[in-house]
Amino acid sequence: MDTEERSTRRSEQKSRRILKSLIRKQPWDLLLVIGTGVSAAVAPGIPALCSWRSCIEAVIEAAEQLEVLHPGDVAEFRKKVIKDRDLLVVAHDLIRKMSPRTGDTKPSFFQDCLMEVFDNLGQHIQNPVVLQSILRLMERGTMVLTTNYDNLLEIFGQQQGKPMESLDLKDKDKVLQWARGHKKYGVLHIHGLYTDPCGVVLDPSGYKDVTQDSEVMEALQNLYRTKSFLFMGCGETLRDQIFQALFLYTVKDKVDLEHYMLVLKENEDHFFKLQADMLLHGIKVVSYGDCLEYFPAYVQDLTTQICKQRSPDADRVDSTTLLGASCAKRKLEENDTDLPKRVNQSDNGTATS
Repeated sequence: MDTEERSTRRSEQKSRRILKSLIRKQPWDLLLVIGTGVSAAVAPGIPALCSWRSCIEAVIEAAEQLEVLHPGDVAEFRKKVIKDRDLLVVAHDLIRKMSPRTGDTKPSFFQDCLMEVFDNLGQHIQNPVVLQSILRLMERGTMVLTTNYDNLLEIFGQQQGKPMESLDLKDKDKVLQWARGHKKYGVLHIHGLYTDPCGVVLDPSGYKDVTQDSEVMEALQNLYRTKSFLFMGCGETLRDQIFQALFLYTVKDKVDLEHYMLVLKENEDHFFKLQADMLLHGIKVVSYGDCLEYFPAYVQDLTTQICKQRSPDADRVDSTTLLGASCAKRKLEENDTDLPKRVNQSDNGTATS
């Protein structure tokens, strides 16, 4: 593709239309679901952030280098990554292989491998536009959860002076506070965080206490019923077993909901089939373009349009304010007219209170 054609495509991309039903959402009506695509756009220099497959491959590589996995197991897992469709199952098996055979994930070499893979994340932030947009929405009340192990958003937010907090599903009190909107800069990691000493869990049975806790489940599912989820960089999220257990298969009447998913449109047939399939889950699939480089600018434009929307109560508030100001002005004018008379009465010694 020559320079002129690239320029033409960029110009066409700038004029890409965004669904009115999405940009008319108030920030506090949205819940962002962040997937690996966001991390890959922000820190392209870390291959492990590009996809689940890349992450698992990087962990296997780290396990081999650290000598915490038998060479035979390394070879076997590399075959599975290539052949198996369900990468989450592969990742779960990998965790189990590097954990004690007692059912307890503490201690685990898996965390050591993740720390090796995600070392010094903050130094690898190259394209902060998407993170800046997410923070802008969070400032206005948008909630955020992620399937990612990394904490790029929290690192960037802290660099901007925001009191960011990483949350884990196993901390009931904090999850409830977050779900009720009391943790403005909280990011819920539904798979855990690579820095968490308790390790990372992908198997829904690992969150048995959470899924059986009616208070937590009701609080989380209420979000799926009352917020519009906006999926960013989430190629595999709807096949994610944890996400399914928490939201997708446990909330009824999903066709009455209105959620959104931003995707890359590489193939038209696949794209339109995905659109039709996702509508059954109450999710509108929209394309940000046919090239990954369009993603940051699209998110930035989307955020700008959402943040400039007036509150539904703005007109009512403005009219009330204007009415109040008018009444106050009239009252002031009446008082000003009556003031000389009162002063004269006071001079004559006949003023009344």
